[in-house]
Amino acid sequence: MEPKQTLSVDEIDLSDIEFWARPWAEREGAFQVLRKERPFAFFTEPEIPVEWMEQGPGYYGIVKHKHIVEMSRQPELFCSGKGATSVIDMPETFNDFFGSMINMDDPRHARLRKIVSAGFTPRMLRRVEDDVQRAATEIVDRLIDQGECDFVVDVAARLPLKIICDMMGIPESEYDGIFHRSNIILSQGDPEYIPESTDPGMVVTALLNAGQELSQIVQELGEERRKNPTDDLTSALVNAEVDGERLTDQELGSFFILLVVAGNETTRNAISHALLLLTEHEEQKAAWAADFEALAPTAVEEIVRWASPVIYMRRTVTQDTVYDGHQFKEGDKLLLFYNSGNRDEDVFDDPFTFDIRRDPNPHVGFGGPGPHFCLGAHLARREITVMWRELLSRVPNIRATGEPDRLLSSFINGVKHLPASL
Repeated sequence: MEPKQTLSVDEIDLSDIEFWARPWAEREGAFQVLRKERPFAFFTEPEIPVEWMEQGPGYYGIVKHKHIVEMSRQPELFCSGKGATSVIDMPETFNDFFGSMINMDDPRHARLRKIVSAGFTPRMLRRVEDDVQRAATEIVDRLIDQGECDFVVDVAARLPLKIICDMMGIPESEYDGIFHRSNIILSQGDPEYIPESTDPGMVVTALLNAGQELSQIVQELGEERRKNPTDDLTSALVNAEVDGERLTDQELGSFFILLVVAGNETTRNAISHALLLLTEHEEQKAAWAADFEALAPTAVEEIVRWASPVIYMRRTVTQDTVYDGHQFKEGDKLLLFYNSGNRDEDVFDDPFTFDIRRDPNPHVGFGGPGPHFCLGAHLARREITVMWRELLSRVPNIRATGEPDRLLSSFINGVKHLPASL
């Protein structure tokens, strides 16, 4: 895929949702223009037709790989606590509820990450790795006699959702409801998930209700696990103690929302984009199938680079500073566009070429280095590897048979549906 530069630098508006409806090649072309001509471009914020939200002063788009990496390493200067997942300033309670530790700075971030990390014991991690293999096998078992499927719904979305729910000890009867609520939270008002999306007030209500329902599910489970612990992650989290501190009910609920939304959505989209890529690049698919284990490490990293499932994260400048010749002021908002960093010509040879042997591959598909690097990166790599090992070994002729139905979003590079032939 080659980028198409159909917009001049002054015509590019990353706040316009119609920009994100453009063909992928045109969007790539626009970011290529920004990297070359305006690496610190300023954009006005989207208008907010909700009474209790105010339109902010605007933000800078950070599109160069080196800037994303360096800013990620300096949380004391470029913080997350003002909100990392939303351009719009949200109340602190809203940020904590939907973003958990993503929307926190130290010392709150360090405290929560320590307690959560204590819940991921070596025994649990070994069991999860076994569960990934078992789940992937079961998914392909159900597919094997079908001639076609919706790859997102039947394959890519099933694996991470099942792993997270099983890990937390949530029964299978809750899977569909959890999947639906996670889609609502990341939908940005997509009418498939929020039919009343033309009413901004209804969109906000739907988001809050979905988050509250997810939180309630795990808080009730946590209360039970405090009394009767088992070997699931919920038991480990509610009983983990670090420096005399435990997770509160609210923190448990928020962390579950983070797990379900971030852990499910990013892995599912990477697996989905992989089918598109391997359909378009038959020679790459054949090479991987012929020597799967040797090429899996680099292939998975290239899939994540190419998919860039999370498009951006926000940072806020904590003090007046001159950075790479640009004057930033305290309170300035910055959006770190990972998708653009992953195509930076200064870092990647032939960045618009999909190459499963690419090495080195310093992509920022799991975020930049620093305290907010993705906590679930290891699990995501495991899930992508195992799922594609099963598919290439058991249904090697699988391919996409139509155009993807993409999520209209500036935040998640999502695929909602993708027809496939086995």
